[in-house]
Parts: sequence; C-alpha cells; structure tokens
Amino acid sequence: MRVVVPYATREPKTRLAGVLSPDERSAFAAAMLADVLDAVRATGRDPEVLATAPVDADAPVTVDDRPLTDAVNAVLADAASDTEPVAVVMADLALATPDALSRLFETDADLAVAPGRGGGTNALVVRHPDFRVDYHGTSFLDHLEIARSVGAGVEVVDSHRLATDVDERADLTEVLVHAEGESFEWLQAAGFALAGDESRVGVVRE
Repeated sequence: MRVVVPYATREPKTRLAGVLSPDERSAFAAAMLADVLDAVRATGRDPEVLATAPVDADAPVTVDDRPLTDAVNAVLADAASDTEPVAVVMADLALATPDALSRLFETDADLAVAPGRGGGTNALVVRHPDFRVDYHGTSFLDHLEIARSVGAGVEVVDSHRLATDVDERADLTEVLVHAEGESFEWLQAAGFALAGDESRVGVVRE
C-alpha cells in the first residue's frame, strides 16, 4: 500500500492566524506532519509526503504545486496502472494513532473513508482503479457519490482521532487533551495550556 500525506508548505494553517504568527504556524504544521508520519510508520508502512513546495521531512517528498484534488488524483491515476492501493492521510491529524490508522488501512472495501468534522475527508484508502477525489466543499458526501458512480463499495471508518483535523483555536484543545507527540510538545513549549470553567475547556497562552 502506498501511503501519501499531502502537505501545504506555503502559509499553512491560515485559520490559526489569530493565535500563531506565520513562523509559528509553519513550525506547528511541521510538528503535526511529523506526528502523522510517525503514526503511519508505526503501522508498518512507509509514508511519503506530497508537498506543494520542497520541505524537510523524515520521509520521501514529491513536490506538486497543483491544487490538492489534482495532485492526489495524479497519484491515484499512477497507482491504478498496477492496481496498488493508495491511502491518503492529511498532515494535520495530530491525534492520529497507529491503531486508528490500522483500522482504516486494513479494510477490504474499494473505498475506505474517514470523514472529518464538518463534512470533509481526512483520510481514505482507494482500491478501485476508477475512483478519483474531489476535495471541494463537503468532500465526504462527494466521495460517497463518486464511489457510487464508479461502482465502488464503501466502508466509513468512524474515528474521533481521524475526524479531528487541527485548523482552528478550539482544535488545539483536542491536541492538549488527546495527543502525546511533537504537536503536543510544541504547544506546551509555546506556552499553551488548558483552561476553562465547569462546562467547557479551551486553551490559553501563558
């Protein structure tokens, strides 16, 4: 199985602009990428990074500056020629664990998909040669429809750890509560800590 981790090298995590500076966003995105690569490797598979520009990563890097949909579909088209399954795992899944990823990787469906909160697609495994992605809008629903249109069987992998992509300030709470890797350590070193009242927990920067 080929495991591809798309990574936006330029100006990552813009929705965290109110919390982190541009340099901090780049550093935090790199920490999350490292955590995802470690989790993939712990499943016994070798990840590769699909980056929009050259990046220093502990994995082979392919640079493709096209939009995400086009870049991933190029990978799927290439893999379809020799019927190699392809997994696509987003680089901001800081909560991902080997167990959660193994549940996804070890399915037998033509398309195994882990939806994100809000209707996105955070990870998937493609075994059908005609399936292609479309990451615009509510991509999870779009991917179910695309699978039906090409006759691909679908298995939805319901996982809190794979559903949690870190895009906004509220998502940092999930990292501090549930993660243990470089992302967690980076936030702590940057002065972030949990804070809240009896009904809700958030983050503060000390």
